Amino acid sequence: MKLLIDSFWRAAVYCLYPRVIGLSVLPLVLIVALSWLLGYLYWDTAVTFVRGWLDASAWLDTIWRWFEGVGLANLKTVVAPLLVIFAFTPLVVVASLLAVSFMMTPSLTRMVAERRFAGLQRKHGGSLLLSLWWTFFSLVLALGALVLTLPMWLVPPLALVLPAFIWGWLTYRVMAFDVLAEFASADERHTLMARHRMSFLAMGLVTGLMGAAPSLVWASGALFAAAFVILVPVAIWIYTLVFAFSSLWFAHFGLAALQALRGEPRQAAVDEVLAAAPVAASPHAAARLEGGQPGTDNGITDVVPRPKL
Repeated sequence: MKLLIDSFWRAAVYCLYPRVIGLSVLPLVLIVALSWLLGYLYWDTAVTFVRGWLDASAWLDTIWRWFEGVGLANLKTVVAPLLVIFAFTPLVVVASLLAVSFMMTPSLTRMVAERRFAGLQRKHGGSLLLSLWWTFFSLVLALGALVLTLPMWLVPPLALVLPAFIWGWLTYRVMAFDVLAEFASADERHTLMARHRMSFLAMGLVTGLMGAAPSLVWASGALFAAAFVILVPVAIWIYTLVFAFSSLWFAHFGLAALQALRGEPRQAAVDEVLAAAPVAASPHAAARLEGGQPGTDNGITDVVPRPKL
């Protein structure tokens, strides 16, 4: 928990760095351009299709008449764009996550390593091809879970929890792998992802809940059509910053955990020697053993009993 909180506030501070804000511009430009192109080509077609589906539904016709009776006759014209936007939102989330993962996460991880873990050895346990496969496989699993749980979204509490859980799981899978790919070996990566699975998942869930904020911007864009062109880039930039924050959070946590993992064999050897010679090891010798001294075998000669002459 201490490492989780420490890495959280460090990631929050790093988000204020000009370098991080500047890196977030490239994914923003790319996704906004892609969103604008899809909207230009398919927006009218999608809204017309959804509106036709709403008009053709017999059980929805009763609901529309009830809304007309309470003075909400134009609600149908708002519902169709909203449904298109909500259907489009998962695509934007996935595109933002992938853009940040490939364009920002490696640079942000190196920045964290340079500032906090300058001596951490790079073992390159994950190649670019393996990263692509891992991301694609995780994405397929997440989209499959999304489709399977769509009927449960009709229950209001589950509609808030399930998307955050799915996106959180996907974020944890992608970010944890990308952060450790360059610095950890394959065995170290497997060990860390197994040992800290619950912490990584909790980090993904928090960022998944943070990612729900742009949905309010999407809805505002549908209700205030005049500002829609401005609100869409704002929402996408929020997604980008949320995933940039998650990259920094995973980088601080993952590299600190990796450094601690690599320090375990030395500490285990220290504990073994101290346990083998508890009487002969003085406090001063134990301190030298744990700290290590140049020119000695990490101070081990200080705790080896010497024969009496």
